[in-house]
Amino acid sequence: MAKQSKRFRNALKVADLTKEYLLKDAVEVLSRFPKTKFDETVELAFRLGVDPTQGDQMVRGTTPLPNGSGKKVRVLVFTDDAPAALAAGADVAGLKDILAKINEGWMEFDIAVATTAAMKEVRTAARVLGPKGLMPNPKSGTVTDNIAQAIKEVKAGRVEFKMDKAANLGIPIGKRSFTTAQILENAEAVLAAVGKSKPASLKGRFILGATLSATMSPGIALATSEYSKF
Repeated sequence: MAKQSKRFRNALKVADLTKEYLLKDAVEVLSRFPKTKFDETVELAFRLGVDPTQGDQMVRGTTPLPNGSGKKVRVLVFTDDAPAALAAGADVAGLKDILAKINEGWMEFDIAVATTAAMKEVRTAARVLGPKGLMPNPKSGTVTDNIAQAIKEVKAGRVEFKMDKAANLGIPIGKRSFTTAQILENAEAVLAAVGKSKPASLKGRFILGATLSATMSPGIALATSEYSKF
């Protein structure tokens, strides 16, 4: 904890964290924060003005990151044609055999994709996959019969987002090793994607606040002008 406190104090020397910043300025400030020994993940976090108890105000979606996520994504494909999925770039593929492993506790993958036909079987594992955000879903493009395209998009840096029970969103947008231009471009793509996911039934403000941060850095508040149009 002492190391974090020292890092926070050093961050305060770089910028006034009581202020709000334009997105491009926030990215620049983040680049000047002290770095750690590992390549931290950069994240955009949102506080939303929706009612999470209302089904028609659920916020979720996907967006490609122009510069990728900087993370190696392990893709599991639920399909009866495992050889074809593996040839298309899947890390793991199968159906009943994979579902049996998952029900025994195996979870060594980051994103699951499924063919339409496989979903009948996959739904039997919904209680396991759902809470971890790993259940394939047509809305996120992870239930499809174009498996090769889905694998390509996921590996290239497509991120999926879904708000939590407190109406918050946290979306990884890259790594500290990225250039400021790469982080800015990814951040702009995510901000636009979240803005487009505003529920039609919402009457008030959608995004109440947004913050840019890295794994071990304090958050940098974004200016309201960056998201008030959504």
